Amino acid sequence: MGLYLCIFDEHDEDVDGVEVGSYADFAELRDYLVGELEGGEAGARFPTLNLHSDCDGEWSPGECERLRAELHEIAEALRTRPAIPFTGWHQQVARSLGLVARDAFESFIDVDGEPLIGRMQALVDKALRLGRPIVFQ
Repeated sequence: MGLYLCIFDEHDEDVDGVEVGSYADFAELRDYLVGELEGGEAGARFPTLNLHSDCDGEWSPGECERLRAELHEIAEALRTRPAIPFTGWHQQVARSLGLVARDAFESFIDVDGEPLIGRMQALVDKALRLGRPIVFQ
């Protein structure tokens, strides 16, 4: 089952979203962040991202404010870390698109081959502009 992070308008129409991949892919990202950037303690630096349940719910507009700051810090840190080899479906997508990750930021991709953290940053910005939550689907 895949994880889709999305924004709905007031009429429950899908405005924008990010197809993360599987829940295991999202867990892999969070595990990497915990191990590499949080000193092994989940939520030590990025509680909005790493402590939120991924099985349902949403990030409210207030949580999106905090998430924006966390994602900015994460993006900056990942750009200074070495690339991680693509595996599984990531490898297939990367090969089909000719992607070669130059750093850890580019190593975590969504189903379209776009850097996942960058896509999440854009989604958070849109959610804040619209005053809408980001929903876990």
